[in-house]
Amino acid sequence: MWTRGEGHDARFVGGFQDGRDLVGRDGEFAELRRAVSGHRLVTVTGAAGTGKSRLALAAVTSPLDSPWRTVVRVRWHDGIPVGRRALTARVERALSGAGVPDGALPPRTAPAGDVLLLLDDVDPVHTECIGLVQTLLMARPGVRILVTSRRPLGLGDEDVIRLAPLPVEAAPGRAGPSPAAELLVSRARERGWREDPDPAAVARVCRLLEGVPLALELAAGRLGEWTTEQLADHLAAGQCRLADPAPLLLRHRTLRAAIGAVHALCDPAQRRVWRRLSVFAGPFTEAAAVFVCSGSDLAPHEVPPALATLGATGVLQVLGDAGAVRPLRYRMARAARDFGTERLAAAGERPVTRDRHALHLRGVAGVAETLWNTGLQRQALQTVEDEHEDLLALVRRAEDGTGHPETALEAVLHLWFWWAVHDHAREGDDHLRLLLARVAADSPLVARGRWLAAWLGAARDPRTAHRLLSLAWPAAVLAGDDALLGRIAHVHGTLAWQRQDPESAAAYYRQAADTTPSGAPGGPSPAVSLAALAVVQAHHAPEAAARTADRALAQPSCANDAWAAALAQYARALADLRAGRLGRARHRARRALADLEARVEAPRARRALRLLLAACDPATTATGAPAAPHLRPHVPVPRGGAQTPPTTASLAQR
Repeated sequence: MWTRGEGHDARFVGGFQDGRDLVGRDGEFAELRRAVSGHRLVTVTGAAGTGKSRLALAAVTSPLDSPWRTVVRVRWHDGIPVGRRALTARVERALSGAGVPDGALPPRTAPAGDVLLLLDDVDPVHTECIGLVQTLLMARPGVRILVTSRRPLGLGDEDVIRLAPLPVEAAPGRAGPSPAAELLVSRARERGWREDPDPAAVARVCRLLEGVPLALELAAGRLGEWTTEQLADHLAAGQCRLADPAPLLLRHRTLRAAIGAVHALCDPAQRRVWRRLSVFAGPFTEAAAVFVCSGSDLAPHEVPPALATLGATGVLQVLGDAGAVRPLRYRMARAARDFGTERLAAAGERPVTRDRHALHLRGVAGVAETLWNTGLQRQALQTVEDEHEDLLALVRRAEDGTGHPETALEAVLHLWFWWAVHDHAREGDDHLRLLLARVAADSPLVARGRWLAAWLGAARDPRTAHRLLSLAWPAAVLAGDDALLGRIAHVHGTLAWQRQDPESAAAYYRQAADTTPSGAPGGPSPAVSLAALAVVQAHHAPEAAARTADRALAQPSCANDAWAAALAQYARALADLRAGRLGRARHRARRALADLEARVEAPRARRALRLLLAACDPATTATGAPAAPHLRPHVPVPRGGAQTPPTTASLAQR
């Protein structure tokens, strides 16, 4: 027997009985059926809009054999005031209306499993629900209870089923669309949409909506007005405006209203944390949240409990395992972030929160560079990967005039190794050119920015690189910055080598190695310039190249810099190859490759060493004598950049 509300609630119950309208939930449906049959208390949890109520209705009204004879549903309707024992009173009325003896509770003699009580959407009365459920389970063994809530009750005998958003990618080996795409298209068809879906555009919409069923259904209603591509563009700008003129539940009339129902149950500290965390574009740590969110109205010790609550209610996704080596990270759901962004602007806190976010990211970039310079290079790259989305957000805000160009430029300069070593040169060059146009010309960061832009773009646009160096050099001289002067000379060497002028290239690389102080932050060490010089010398003076490579390997920086050490080992192996010492060259290259792969991810350096190993194989030469390896130049530019210079320049380009 069912107790139903009127209007929207009745439509909701009638629309999803027996699971006939569930899409992509077959596994969860079967799991919930088994759980309810085998446990007296089951709670379905999940973020707002994941379909908890629909799944529960489908499971308890399925025509399959069930261990209960009566189903009593109590849903906390939209707009019901929360009062003392409000839920208890509603449960008593529902059980009485269902014909259960003794008013509120079934008799003690009722057979086990006789009544299934469904407590639906109990978040507003969560605390009272805990006590009521515990009382019912202890007093009446004939009652089973199924609860839907955004967070568990926390009782000892509770079986919790966590409902995640629908997958936005098809399962491996499964043909056809993803479950999220299937739901989007099926709901659009129900509303009269007859166009052939564009799989790529549909997949983009699903990714933007993160597979949340409610958001997908609201988006399906807009496909009659917009094309799939237009819908995706609107969603990229913000999701809270998605609406349904005739929702099954009142709070689902807009996505903003659905998220707002969660926000309304948060205390003031949690609301402050929510809106301030909306500045994060990607995952973040607890320490980052404390730094960005703390203020005169929010003490640092108030932030971690708020994170825990927001994570429990689905506003934040918790990444990682508690107690693991790496600290937990959090990511805010896209719809919750859009809602928080609106609240942040309404509170007038966006400028100061973005300022703290920018300072945090500048600090992250500085820590990453320190890790790189002290030998923890794999950890440095991992740090950048972890914060990549937010670092890009920092740069883009500066580029479009809504952020801090100087702070963003400083962060980009700290990450020189990410752009140059990790194969992101084009991206870094593009960011630098946009930021340099927005930073005041007298800023001390501009000269360094011009040098780095010239280095990253040397192979793609040598003329612009030369112009940038000519602008950076006077500023470096006036500032007495030997490190910058040496690095400018290094890029000049690269440009000379691209012009096929080995004498000038050797002179510039020698000047760079002699000028750049050892251990100077902000760019490559002198060992990199010495390795490049050795590669240039290997063409006509292999023995001199070997001595130069040995000098590079003796640099203090090589002990901590796996990338610089690999370049120097490459140069030494190339010198041996040119001198006819094939076995020694092969041994050095193999050892350098093993050390590089164990310590840091440097794609182009790894490729250069592998090609050198292939060239050391006598079977690859026509006469059996060693020949110069045909190597792709190891320059920090993406594929399809500038035309490749002579092949043995591989590491000289650095």
